[in-house]
Amino acid sequence: MDTEKRVAALRDRLTYVRDIFGDRENDTIRMLRSKLAEFLEAEPSLPREEQWARLSQLEELFDLLEHRLDAELSPMDRVRIVRHPQRFCLKDVLENVYDNYSEIGGQGEHSIDPAMLIARATFLRRVGRKVIDQPVMVIGHEKGHGEEFRNGGSAKPWGNAKALQAMRVAETENIPIHAWVFTPGAYPLEDYPGAAQQIARNLYEMAGLRVPVVAVISEGGSGGAEAIALADKRLMLSHGYYSVISPEGAAAIEGGLRPGQRAGAELVAQCASQLKITARDNASMGFVDRVIQEPPLGARPDHAEFFRRLRRELIHATNEVVSQVSGMKFVRALALRRRADEASDGREESVYMRWDMGSRAKDRLVWRRAVRFRQMSRWAYRDPRSSVRRAYAALQDIVWAGLTLFRHDFLGRRKRRVMEVMEDIAAEAHVLKRRLLRPFRGSGGDGEELTEAAPEVREMLTCLSRPGEDACRSETLWDWVSPRSREDRTVTCPNARTHGCPDLWAPDLFDEFAGVCSTCGHHFPMEHQWVLHNILDFKSAYEFNAELEAANPLGYEGLDLKLAQARKATRLKSSCITFETTLEGLNLVVAALVGSFRGGSVGASEGEKFIRAAERARRMHLPFLAYVHGTAGIRIQEGVAGVIQMPRCTIAVRRYIEAGGLYLVLYDTNSYAGPVASFLGCSPYQFSVRSANVGFAGPGVIAETTGMPVPPHYHSCWKALSRGHIQGIWDRRDLRKNLHRALLTMGGRNLYYR
Repeated sequence: MDTEKRVAALRDRLTYVRDIFGDRENDTIRMLRSKLAEFLEAEPSLPREEQWARLSQLEELFDLLEHRLDAELSPMDRVRIVRHPQRFCLKDVLENVYDNYSEIGGQGEHSIDPAMLIARATFLRRVGRKVIDQPVMVIGHEKGHGEEFRNGGSAKPWGNAKALQAMRVAETENIPIHAWVFTPGAYPLEDYPGAAQQIARNLYEMAGLRVPVVAVISEGGSGGAEAIALADKRLMLSHGYYSVISPEGAAAIEGGLRPGQRAGAELVAQCASQLKITARDNASMGFVDRVIQEPPLGARPDHAEFFRRLRRELIHATNEVVSQVSGMKFVRALALRRRADEASDGREESVYMRWDMGSRAKDRLVWRRAVRFRQMSRWAYRDPRSSVRRAYAALQDIVWAGLTLFRHDFLGRRKRRVMEVMEDIAAEAHVLKRRLLRPFRGSGGDGEELTEAAPEVREMLTCLSRPGEDACRSETLWDWVSPRSREDRTVTCPNARTHGCPDLWAPDLFDEFAGVCSTCGHHFPMEHQWVLHNILDFKSAYEFNAELEAANPLGYEGLDLKLAQARKATRLKSSCITFETTLEGLNLVVAALVGSFRGGSVGASEGEKFIRAAERARRMHLPFLAYVHGTAGIRIQEGVAGVIQMPRCTIAVRRYIEAGGLYLVLYDTNSYAGPVASFLGCSPYQFSVRSANVGFAGPGVIAETTGMPVPPHYHSCWKALSRGHIQGIWDRRDLRKNLHRALLTMGGRNLYYR
């Protein structure tokens, strides 16, 4: 390399260092800058040999001081590293880690979403004298190096749909999936199929993928990362970050900033530190399996040794996943206990595992994946029960599981089989009877059978339905009435100007009218108690797991006080209420997210309660209803302990649905972000109360992220219905009737009343 190129490389390294540390220029950076300036000043007068000698010394100094600077990196410095244009990207990985690859699903900007790159790649493995070709499906976010059309790695809904299609192809071809996470977050568009809905679909399908999935996280931003990161092994790069929200977003929320305002650098850095977003933090909390060490100040495209280490780690992780579920691997499993980065001589690749698996191994793989995510973040909530009470509750669960297994799975299957045979015999006999008696009955057909039926049967089949005699009672219609009904004032409907709605008297509106405008049907927000008591009979319900409390697992400053205030104001311990109730004689399990407790945000305690409710519904063979009185998303102060609830709860929901249960979701008021993009959005039966808003991100977040104005009513339930997110819109006054009808007409046959 000639002198000019070596000097240019040093200048680039200095510029990179200053970009990473921003305004924080310390003595080490000043030394690098001064030493380079001294050389440039003396260079013209130095002979060539002296130039090369001093350049070599300067390069060694840069190497030494970069190691020193690496030890001083703050969490926000690491955020700047993964966002830097010189950071390696997925194309660099394909060129340097895999032996061969073919990009599929588009190329460059000529793609349905250039932020999501799909490739079919191979590893060439030498085992003895034999060379073996092992294929994998590579899926990941592509930022590129200054390619604006990549959208910074923020995948749009159709980009995540493209990733899901590639996952299904990999499952069909029985090859592993390598997922690369390089995204600050998903692009918050709500066009079909919708950002939230598509991420929920990805999570639901990944929970049951029957091939090994290995994810590598460089920049993992909330739901955008989770869309492809539900994996059997999760590796994280040492200079990467994995977070529930960007530090800037957290600072905007903590600072209460208005649209257009920017948070100060000090507040952003403080949020980055409190969120515990670094690789070391995530590994210590159990959210990633292993940290891959990078060169000082982060890996760049010219770090060849790093890519060799990355290759070994990928092969090692894939071998580990397969070895845990496959047979005939005792000696190789012992060999795999060595860490890949310890096998610097390349012996790691000599441990060969066949990556295509049989059906039993696939079943074990899906089971281990469910168990793995079930164990995550169980330390992040508070359970004040004594060990005796916990043991008693666990014993109850075991007893109930045994009883329901005997009742529904053992006796129930045989009973259903007998009933099916009897139904078939009765149907055959009915047709035979009609054929034998046809010559003697003329041509009356089915009409004669109707006239011969009992009068009450004829009336049921032919008469229009009528409201019951108690449909219009003189007393109050509802068991629970909003406190606002005691206010002596009038309320103006938001649609008064367009629909001519007269002013409404508060005692009528919030009592008899159930918060619904009598002219246009606009639904005013109502307290969660209205639905719980008037629709779901909460007064006589059995509440379980009420002891679980929202906690502060990261020690986030100010969160303990906010949680204490929420507990005092709502008399709740978390934003999730789980109970078993009866609706028109049908038992069901309900998990309600309550917007009055910290905006209905979901953290570790809420996720645990939701999972236990789904498990109870599966064990008891009961329908499962998620009533969302409102949710602002994941509780950001819990960091990844909050965002990990997205895959955890989705896996629990998938297990329940696959067991034949009926999972219903009912949205009320405003429902956004992580829960909607995971365990709520994956339900096949989603409904909304009128005037509710449902979406991936609020209007302010969309405007700030995309720079585009958000149209009015962008997240209204009618928009959600038109793009296929929800399946129906219900009037609040008809909730009980509609829920009962849904319980009778929807869902699988593995429910006790089926």
